[in-house]
Amino acid sequence: MRNRYLDLLRFLAILRVVTYHVTGYASLTLVFPAMAVMFALAGSLMAASLDRSGVRAVGRRLRRLLPSLWVLAAVFVPAMLFTGLPFSPKVLLWLFPISDPPANYWGGLALSPIWYLRDYLWFVLASPLALWLFRRAPLPTLAAPYALLAAIEFGILPNPPTVLREFGLYFGAWLLGFAHHDGLLRRTRNRVLLPLAAVVGAAGLAWIVTHPGPRGYDINDIPLGNALWATAFILVAIGRAPTGAAWVDRVPVLGRAVTVVNRRALTIYLWHMPFVVALTPLVGLVGWSTTDPVGLWLRVVLVFALVGVVTLLVGWVEDVAARRTPELVPGKPRRSVADRAADAPASPAPAGAAGGLVGAGVRAPAPRRSPESADRVAWPERARRGSGGSLSDP
Repeated sequence: MRNRYLDLLRFLAILRVVTYHVTGYASLTLVFPAMAVMFALAGSLMAASLDRSGVRAVGRRLRRLLPSLWVLAAVFVPAMLFTGLPFSPKVLLWLFPISDPPANYWGGLALSPIWYLRDYLWFVLASPLALWLFRRAPLPTLAAPYALLAAIEFGILPNPPTVLREFGLYFGAWLLGFAHHDGLLRRTRNRVLLPLAAVVGAAGLAWIVTHPGPRGYDINDIPLGNALWATAFILVAIGRAPTGAAWVDRVPVLGRAVTVVNRRALTIYLWHMPFVVALTPLVGLVGWSTTDPVGLWLRVVLVFALVGVVTLLVGWVEDVAARRTPELVPGKPRRSVADRAADAPASPAPAGAAGGLVGAGVRAPAPRRSPESADRVAWPERARRGSGGSLSDP
């Protein structure tokens, strides 16, 4: 059974990502380090898949990940080729992005969220070995990405490959997802986990304040502070996750929204940035600046509306990839067999029937016979049996 609290976290993370990309508010990255939370939730799901299916889970996870990317590429790669992108073998990276696929001057920004799929792809490929190591030496394995990131930030490993830097930045969150799945975080007592979260969070916040990036305290520009602050957030928000959040579904609109966003998270993530890029100059044409509150929140509303439209058009690809029945809008309540049977029209009772109608699924009592009719039914058997015979006699 799904944990609706974790579904709610993913829902909030997606909304935060889209809102941040429209508004650029650096404070949103501090209030909710959404990307690390998404990687932690994905790591927990990946561990569960490996426990169920073994190494085959890698192929299944990629099968669910790549089709939505291919739909995006089918629209934007031809457009970029027509507007100056050189055709080369690197274009094939749009099919399997183990490295950043090529883009032209406008596609580079509009399709910038591809880095998330690149990291996700590498983390999935590394997961069988990482989970094996984690279960044999959890603390050293968990500490390794943070040590790698520190070595990069302090210049011990200068000019590392992009993927290696991303392992240092986000693979720790992925491993915390392993810890959540295995119950390690849940078994850690509050007197250990909460002070640990406080120390790690304070270290991350101190690094952020003393090492501001080009956009101020936007943690996307401060890798070490990002990793530490996000770790503290995950330790509390996921490490102390309740077993469920039934109240989410008591509000039908909220419950449906959480379900839709979870089922369409990849589509929303991939498609929102092109609309952000396209709407920025268009809003300026009507006289609002990019920082004007009216123009800013108009863009937020328009981006969510356009993402909703494109999700209706192509979001069902996620259902096909997951081998679910395709739906335009997921989360429609499904009626059980018992519900359908209860609403099925009952046949009218025969004329003269004393018992009237019998509800579906209710065993009807056997009809009562009169002594005379019972005797007429029994007489042929007595004739066959003869005196003391049985039904099996010739």
